[in-house]
Formats: sequence, structure tokens, C-alpha cells
Amino acid sequence: MAKRFGVMLDMSRNAVMKPEEVKRMAALLHSFGYNMIQLYTEDTYEVEGEPYFGYLRGRYTKEELRDIVSYCDSIGVEVIPCIQTLAHLNQIYHWSEYKKIRDADDILMVGEERTYELIDNMMRSLRDCFTTDIIHVGMDEAHMLGLGKYLDKHGFRNRFDIIHEHLERVLEIAKKYGFRPIMWSDMFFRLVNEGEYFSTEDLITDEIVASCPEGVDLVFWDYYHSDKRIYDAMLDSHKKFKGETWFAGGAWVWSGFAPTNRWSLESMLPAMESCAEHGVENIFITMWGDNGKETSFYSALPALYAIRKFHDGVTDMDVIKSEFEGATGESFDAMMALDLPDVIGGISQRDTNPSKHMLYNDPFCGFMDSTAKAGAPAEYAAHAKLLSEYAKNSQYAYIFESEAALCDLMAVKYDLGVRTRAAYQANDRAALAAVCRDYAVASERLEVFYRSFSKLWNKENKPFGFDVQELRLGGLSMRLRSCRERLEAYLDGKLEEIPELREEILPYGALIPSGNDHTSTNEVAALNAWRVNASVSAV
Repeated sequence: MAKRFGVMLDMSRNAVMKPEEVKRMAALLHSFGYNMIQLYTEDTYEVEGEPYFGYLRGRYTKEELRDIVSYCDSIGVEVIPCIQTLAHLNQIYHWSEYKKIRDADDILMVGEERTYELIDNMMRSLRDCFTTDIIHVGMDEAHMLGLGKYLDKHGFRNRFDIIHEHLERVLEIAKKYGFRPIMWSDMFFRLVNEGEYFSTEDLITDEIVASCPEGVDLVFWDYYHSDKRIYDAMLDSHKKFKGETWFAGGAWVWSGFAPTNRWSLESMLPAMESCAEHGVENIFITMWGDNGKETSFYSALPALYAIRKFHDGVTDMDVIKSEFEGATGESFDAMMALDLPDVIGGISQRDTNPSKHMLYNDPFCGFMDSTAKAGAPAEYAAHAKLLSEYAKNSQYAYIFESEAALCDLMAVKYDLGVRTRAAYQANDRAALAAVCRDYAVASERLEVFYRSFSKLWNKENKPFGFDVQELRLGGLSMRLRSCRERLEAYLDGKLEEIPELREEILPYGALIPSGNDHTSTNEVAALNAWRVNASVSAV
């Protein structure tokens, strides 16, 4: 049995949960058998002496953190700060104060005293708020480490040496404030595996082990595999390092507006089996919020409940479903239906997200049109109806209602560009007139979705960060209006042509097979980056 079994809640991708919602989530998870929460805060916490750190980002005040920790301590839930001390500090570089200690991309400049002054301030502030002796210092995915300003200043150096030197400084600061650090392990693998993390081969040499100093535990993270052999091999490799190995799995809520509970279950069952066999005593389930954190953490409750049961050796889904309803008052199958906005043609796979990439796919320049599946609009209409029904009997009605409104919108918007281009190129004016009416319907349904999504956000999160969602949805609203007006002008003879609609849509090249064995020919698309999705022009 694990000493710690918890979740990591991402508070850094614009949505910062209200303190009362964090406490609500903690109490619920504690009833599931969880005893730890990590708050992933890149810059969304108050740091004394650093006024621009988390400025206008909804950062937690020290009083809010103390309140969360005090409540969680009272119910037996340990709260661990999960921060970044090397990479993934994107937003601080908005300010000139931190640009001077930027190596490349989102990476701090190793060796600069201002870097360690910042880290010292971070840990001093956190020490005032947290009662645990554990701190997660991050340090993952620093792909360009030593290859930016550091390279200009110091020349090329062995990057294991750079990591070692930086980690030694971070450990020294952590020790000063009574923290024992844990960190993501991937950089020790990536630097010898052509940038890749996962491998069934043993790549860890004595040199790599030596580059990781004593006094830090490594966290092996993996939410991408359903093959137990990969978890087994990676955990075996981690045993070579001096410290204890933690495991971080995933409850998928970071691909857009809907969770992927089915994949969470499929990937975490073998993960929990492997952890049990390897004696892993500290486990947590990550809940990231990539690209704006559109999905409610509560939408992953069935996965979170089942994963804990998997860890306890319970794998009978009928038993799990029955006990889930007893624990929450919710239907397991109903909450699993929150996956539906991204289920088209029966395909539900990991990071595929048609409800997001086809929502923002441009009506006239929609390069994702080549991925459109026949029959999807009718499926979305059915999804909307089912989700609306489930909303009637759920304490999470606001989540079901938001997703139902999204599906109702997608029943019109999903293939709007495909139908527009086909009618234009066929010079079918009657069809174009019908499409114009659908633009108006899509605009009306977009407004309904916006209101519903706004309700969800403002119930769970601080208001900071929702401006990004309004910019995105507002831009889509304006684009729908503009395209409709140009179509109407074309039909009225006021516009001779629409050049974008003369262009042929080329095949989208980033498709992935829908089968987990990668042998399926039914390919699906995954694109979660709004800036890339919305336009091929510079955004």
C-alpha cells in the first residue's frame, strides 16, 4: 500500500481554483482514499520580494494557501507545493525583471545569482504556508537547457553537468528551508535518448546516476501507455538512482473541453499493477490544464475513483461503479459520458479532441476540414440530448449543461467549413443560402455555450484567465459573423468571389491511428494549441 496516494491539480494554465473548491475537492478525494494533494503552481502563488511573480494571474495569497493547508491537515490530506525551478516558467518572462535570467524558451539561466535569489524567495514564501517537508521542484522538459543565453556566455557544456550544478544549488536552498525535494525524472533519460523519455531499454549509465545528487527523489511520470511492459522497464531503470522513486499517472482532463476518462482507466490499470509489483510507495495522479484548462477537474471523478480502486487491487468495474455511486451519489456511467464531446464514430482516444479543434477550425481557411468524419453532426446532436438528460439528476449539472451546449453547437459548427466550400465550388446557390442560415444558428448556439462555460469557470475558478477564453470565443463569434456577411454579399452579387473558398484543403498530416496498437486505419486528429488551430496566419 502506498504511503501517499494523491492528485496534482494544475493551477498554472490560467484557471486557478478558488480555495473553497480546492477544499471541496480535497474532502471528496479523501473519501475515495486519497491522502495527498499537490498544487502545481508555476507562478500562481505569492512570493515575497517578487511583485511581478504571478502578477494579474490570480496567484494564491499566502493567507489562501495557509487556509487550504490548514483545512486539508485537519482531514488528513497532506498538501505539497509543486513548483518549477528550471523550465516551464513561461509567464514570468512577460516581465523585464525576469527576461535577464532567461536561458532559452521557458528555462531559467543556470548559474546566475538572480536565478537563485528568485528560487530562495520562492521557497521562503512557501515555507511560511506549508506544513509538509516535501517540495516538488519540477525541472522537467528543459529541452533547450544550456543552448540559449547560457551557450553565448559559457560555450557548450555537458548538459548533465549543467543540471547537476543547478540541482545542487536548488537542493541547498530547499535544505535551508527544511524541505526535501522531489523532481520529475525525464531530463536524465531524454539527454541520452534523443529527446525521448520512455524506453523499454536500460539507458541509465553510472555517469547519469552520478549527475543526480543525493537528497532528491525522482518522479517517474507516464500517462501515455496501456502496455505494462513500459511501466515495468521504466521503474526498473529508476531503481538505479539513489533516492526513492515516486510515480505520477494521469487523469486526462487537458485535451480541450472534455475529459478522456476511458483512456485514463486503460492506461492507469497497468500502471497501478506495475507500481504494486515494484513497491512504489508514493503515487499521485496528475490533472494538467494544457492550453487554457477548459475541463473541470470534477469531470474526472470516475477515473480518479477507479484508479484508487485499481491500486487497492479492485478491478471489477461493476463493483467499482456501484461503490462510486454510493460514495458520490452520482452514476458512474453518466459521468463517463462527459467524455462524449470528443467521441466521434465510437473513437475515444487519449488526446483526440474534435470538440475543440473543429470548434475553432476556420470556416473559410479550415485546414482541419480534411479530418471531418461523416455523420459527426448527428452524433453531436445525440450527445447534446443525452448530456442534457444526465444534467437533470446530477450535482454537477453545470458541467453536463456546458458540455451539452458545446455538443449542440458542434452539431452545426463541426462541418460548417466543409459544407461551405462544397457549395461554393459547386456554385450551388441554394446550398449556400442554407449554409448562411447555419452560420446564424451557429452564432446563436455559440452564445449559449459561452454563457454555460462561463458559469462553469466562475463557479470553480478565480476570474483571472477567463479573458483568454473570451478572446478565443469572441474571435470565433466575430469570424462566424464576418464569413456569413461575405457569403450573403456574394449571393447578393455585391461580392464577385471568395478567394479562400477556391483553395483546396490539403490532407492534415498529424493524424494518429485510433487503435492503441497503432494498426488501425481509422485515423483521428488531435490538436490542442488554439494559436495553431485558429489560423495558419501569424497569431
